[in-house]
Amino acid sequence: MKKDERTDNVQDKVTGRRPVRERLDKRLAQEGYGTRSEIRKAVRAGRVSVNGHTEKDPGRQITPEDEIFFDGERVGRETSVYYMLNKPAGVITATEDAAQRTVLDLLRDPVTETAEPVRRRGIFPVGRLDADTEGLLLITDDGQLAHRLLAPGRHVDKVYYALVSGAVTNEDVRLFSDGMQVGAEGSQDAFRALPAELMIVSMNGKNAAGGAEKPDGDRVPGGRSGEQAAGNTAGKEFEELRMVIPVDPGRYLSPEITEYTQTLVTIREGKYHQIKRMFAAVGKKVLYLKRLSMGPLRLDPALEPGQFRKLTEEEIRVLQG
Repeated sequence: MKKDERTDNVQDKVTGRRPVRERLDKRLAQEGYGTRSEIRKAVRAGRVSVNGHTEKDPGRQITPEDEIFFDGERVGRETSVYYMLNKPAGVITATEDAAQRTVLDLLRDPVTETAEPVRRRGIFPVGRLDADTEGLLLITDDGQLAHRLLAPGRHVDKVYYALVSGAVTNEDVRLFSDGMQVGAEGSQDAFRALPAELMIVSMNGKNAAGGAEKPDGDRVPGGRSGEQAAGNTAGKEFEELRMVIPVDPGRYLSPEITEYTQTLVTIREGKYHQIKRMFAAVGKKVLYLKRLSMGPLRLDPALEPGQFRKLTEEEIRVLQG
């Protein structure tokens, strides 16, 4: 019998129970600090301490009560972690993929001087953004919070900026508001969308700073088309999100597109390609899509695509409330 195995079989003299023990390198691998071989090298290089003392034996047996530090960072899962990522296009919303870069790959890399690489196991993206969709993505290991944000019965608001081809009309706004049929009835992927809010930010770049422009040329208070505009808080919502709305939609327009509309869309569910399919149902094509907010959490305008940061204590409190 090996020494480590004999140690495992020694019962705790106080409780009479056998303590849970495992190898140091195995524990660090489970916590996401690298592969077992990478961790063995790090331990032998003196980068790990146990109970205040540098430990150079990767096979050391440890218990849950042992205090472990890796490069000065305490190892453990005492509290949940919360990250806000400004997801760029071309990255998939997944925890791992053999062929494509994932959002967790972005968090594992030190993409900014102020953000530390994420080494925590068990973190996952809350919800999903298409590969070509940008914007707010919450990443955490708090399963209860994720359930509250994603549960179908919760109807958490998610606001998107959508640049679409063609002129969005009052009728489009009404169809979104009523809850439209998406896809042919009876087809496998068809669904009736919950009522959604469609706000016109500008048409062909006009009136982006104030009200939207109705199809007949009249200004609409607050930036929402038709009767939906009167007496609501659309203008305030637009002002709060202005900093994360792209300032140059022209970069997403191909030469053949002569008419386009900038919009804000609020949905309360998360069907596959939902916003793209809703606009397709009214004869429009989404040229660019970016999520700006999810529930009370708004995208930080200081984050460039691909950058992330930890949520503030206030943001966490509001989300959990």
